[in-house]
Amino acid sequence: MRGPHALVRAGQGLAGAALGALAARSAYRLLTRARPAPPSGATGDPDRPQTWQRTNFRGRTVTLQEGPALASGVCAACALSPGLTPRVRAAVVLAAAGSAAFGAYDDLAGSAEARGLRGHLGALSRGEVTTGAVKMAGIGATGLACAFMLRRGPWDTLADGALIAAGANLVNLFDLRPGRAVKFALLAAAPALASPAAPLVGPVLGAALALLPDDLAERSMLGDAGANALGAALGAAAAARAPRPVRLALLGGVVGLTLASERTSFSRVIDGVPVLRRLDRWGRAAPEESVGGGPARVRRAVRRGGGAEPEPAPG
Repeated sequence: MRGPHALVRAGQGLAGAALGALAARSAYRLLTRARPAPPSGATGDPDRPQTWQRTNFRGRTVTLQEGPALASGVCAACALSPGLTPRVRAAVVLAAAGSAAFGAYDDLAGSAEARGLRGHLGALSRGEVTTGAVKMAGIGATGLACAFMLRRGPWDTLADGALIAAGANLVNLFDLRPGRAVKFALLAAAPALASPAAPLVGPVLGAALALLPDDLAERSMLGDAGANALGAALGAAAAARAPRPVRLALLGGVVGLTLASERTSFSRVIDGVPVLRRLDRWGRAAPEESVGGGPARVRRAVRRGGGAEPEPAPG
């Protein structure tokens, strides 16, 4: 046999998932212990520092600490999960940590003046360097560094680096409603638990799943730090273990969805398809209304540096 048996790989993936869940929950408790996350429905606390607080689509105050906690859980679990070589461990840890760092920079220092690829590139054409542009360049460089660590040819390195960076951006585009980005990642990556990538995918999905309840309850949100780390880590898992045709197909799909987001609102598409709408809203604390009881027209403030479309009011 060229690799471990499928059952062995699945066991390694489950062990990694358990490690990821434990590490992410521990990091989240540590980060929020001194100042607990606001209760669901809270509209803000003037006595609490606002650095890691944001207003979500419903106008509720949530913590951004979910993002650093997820990235920490992924990194810790990948460092300890069985079935990985040191080089692959280092590549995935770099993907998650680097993307989280640049995402956190955009979370904390970004503005709403430019959104999406067109917005940031348009600002660059006018000589303006936005935090989102810095993030895109940083995550792109991180993706290439991770791909280089996998020691393939130059064209594979470019394609794998693009897959990691584009994956980070795509998951971030879905982080517009509670739990949406995590659900998307779980559905997209769960089949990989039956593949050679299981030891890498397990820690990522375990960390994301462990933090999903707080996201759905609107106590926390991934922010750019968490969403970028989640997408980059999954992209690195695919780059490390998937065959070339699969990697190229994934890259094409991710780029296609990213370009589509520049013209079409993902939220509008999801709300227009009953099955997707039910799945998207499953597990949330309450119907999609604002704190004041009217339609929810408040866009997630944390998406200042990314995303593309203004969000429609839930129908």
